[in-house]
Amino acid sequence: MLKIGVLGAGHLGKIHLKLLQQSEKYELVGFYDENLENGAKIAAEFGYKQFHTIATLLHAVDVIDIITPTLSHYKCAKVALKSGKHIFIEKPISNTVAEAEEIIAIAEEMKLLGQVGHVERFNPAFQAVREKINNPMFIETHRLAEFNPRGTDVPVVLDLMIHDIDVILSVVNSKVKAVHASGVSVISETPDIANARLEFENGCVANLTASRISLKNMRKSRFFQKDAYISVDFLEKKCEVVKMKDAPENPGDFDMILQNAEGVKKQIYFENPDVKPNNAILDELETFADAITNQTRPVVSLSDGTEALRIAYQIIESYSK
Repeated sequence: MLKIGVLGAGHLGKIHLKLLQQSEKYELVGFYDENLENGAKIAAEFGYKQFHTIATLLHAVDVIDIITPTLSHYKCAKVALKSGKHIFIEKPISNTVAEAEEIIAIAEEMKLLGQVGHVERFNPAFQAVREKINNPMFIETHRLAEFNPRGTDVPVVLDLMIHDIDVILSVVNSKVKAVHASGVSVISETPDIANARLEFENGCVANLTASRISLKNMRKSRFFQKDAYISVDFLEKKCEVVKMKDAPENPGDFDMILQNAEGVKKQIYFENPDVKPNNAILDELETFADAITNQTRPVVSLSDGTEALRIAYQIIESYSK
């Protein structure tokens, strides 16, 4: 088992601690939180071992799980990698693309692996249709959240939209050639609602919307490709696949048949893929353990996390002009 330590024991950090303690692939050694008083309370309540310096925690583990505020990701990743430790780092990978690129360079120099916590890749609804998404040419995503003052310290693109950016980049096998975006500030100093249009070299277009002042929560994506439409509800963990095939010569009474202007007839049919319940956070952590053990590419590599951050900043720059 890999020995792992957690940096940061806030809301998400406590979830990671609980799951790592349950994991069969890690031995949870303990955690460090810069608020030592808060750390002492967590240690007393849950029984996790509290370390009083990052250095002592680093010395005791093989892997570091970085769940600190984004501004400190670079510093924490750098010290962990320089100490010879693999890193799991919560999204976004860092505060700037330059920092992210340096994290990649240090990891390569030290021959260490890193994974970024883009957890929607492990959402069971997305997992159920991932292999069915093949060369999509139009994608539409909506990620809407009710207002929470805790989330306004970072731009809505880095807080919410970046999830969908990563998912889209993982299924479109092409480079982004153009970014157009708009943003509106309603409550915060930075936009609370953002819309972006990504144009890819292969002709695919993605339209993304994110809001943190919605009246209801929504996390939906739709993928359109030749002869298929795929929808994923990341919040409700549901998915649907609508496909078309050549219509039979003698369709049944209940068959859905469409005929285009050229007279070609197509039959529409529905698939409801089996969505297998999982804990996405535990899965992302354990696939990273597998990558370390087998020396394979992590599901969400440091490069993946950097590319999502790069596109996110291009969107921010586009609506800031």
